[in-house]
Amino acid sequence: MPKYLFEATYVGQGIKGLMQEGGTKRRDALVEALKSVGGTLECFYYAFGYYDVLGVFEAPDDASAAALSLLINSTGNVNVRLKPLLSVEDIDEAAKKTPSYRAPGQ
Repeated sequence: MPKYLFEATYVGQGIKGLMQEGGTKRRDALVEALKSVGGTLECFYYAFGYYDVLGVFEAPDDASAAALSLLINSTGNVNVRLKPLLSVEDIDEAAKKTPSYRAPGQ
C-alpha cells in the first residue's frame, strides 16, 4: 500500500479539542478514520514548530488518502498536508524510465 507523510496543524476549536481530549484520543480518532478508508497508521508524533503533528500512514490509493485529507481539512479545526512517500525501489523504477522533455527556451 502507498505510504504518506502527513503534517498537521491544529487551529481554533481544534486546539481546544486537543487540550480537552489529549493526544491519545486524537491519535485514536485518526486510526478509526484511516480504517474507514482501508488504511493504517504507521507512526504519529507531536512536535514543536509550525506543525503540531507529524506521521506516516498507509492507504489503498491516492483517492483514499485525498478523501481523508479533504474530510479532515473540511472541519476547519485541523490543517493537514500530505506527501506521498516513495520507496528506494520506486526511485529505481523511475530512474529506468526515459521520459521526453524540452526545457523552456531550448
